[in-house]
Amino acid sequence: MKSMTGYAKVQSVFGDKKLNIEIKTLNSKQLDLIVKVPAAYRSRELDIRAMLGRLERGKVECILSEESTDTDTITFNRDLVIARFNALCQTADELAAINPDSRSALFNTIVSMNDIWSSAANDEISDEQWTMVSADLQRAIDLCDQFRSHEGSVLEVDFHKHVDLIEEKLRQIPALEGERIDTAKERIKRYMADAAVKDIDENRFEQELIYYLEKLDITEEKVRLQKHIDYFRQTMAVEPVCGKKLGFVAQEMGREINTTGSKANHAGIQKIVVEMKDELEKIKEQLGNVL
Repeated sequence: MKSMTGYAKVQSVFGDKKLNIEIKTLNSKQLDLIVKVPAAYRSRELDIRAMLGRLERGKVECILSEESTDTDTITFNRDLVIARFNALCQTADELAAINPDSRSALFNTIVSMNDIWSSAANDEISDEQWTMVSADLQRAIDLCDQFRSHEGSVLEVDFHKHVDLIEEKLRQIPALEGERIDTAKERIKRYMADAAVKDIDENRFEQELIYYLEKLDITEEKVRLQKHIDYFRQTMAVEPVCGKKLGFVAQEMGREINTTGSKANHAGIQKIVVEMKDELEKIKEQLGNVL
């Protein structure tokens, strides 16, 4: 089992450049890719997205940044700074929202923008460079996948705990079912006594009682719930990408638990049903983060 939460960061140096690759993943129903790369890597963005497809599902943010270690190759776009500063100051003056101190802060913000500083070598990366970058990206994806596997193992332990508790409570129900028959008999007899019914036909009474109890029988619900519990465990054990399937199984578990509660007609069984629902909700809260 894998979680959709993951993180990885890889740094490397080639030539006069330092490359940083950072990948963050969160839960999402589909694969939602956000890729941020320098201008020199734009032609490789589709390749990067294809590689990130290995992560299968979730909101995936990949940030690739480059720093030059050779200060002689870095240029400062003075005209762009002036144009942005004048435009922002003019707008702020019109809104009466600027003072001398904020002008200084505004200037510092503008010069910190990445596109103000550029490398003289701003052409597309070479095939040789891309080979090195793609290898680093593969390593970052591997690390992110390992992070997800670790988080998934933590979730799996938690799921087993809640599923075991549901199964334990399911096994408590048969001990209480015998009381339901005696309670039903007493209730029917009391109703008949209150209605002053005489000369009760015991055979007919037993038939009516059996019909009544059949409507309250929860044997099938218990059997199906146990099968869903077994299938939930089996799916966790053999399928690394199982979030959606486990969600469907949890829905079926909830359906059987609800039906058991509606047919229970016994305070003790209904209490157990409430406890099973509580454990199932804890499972559902975490299932949204399973790959």
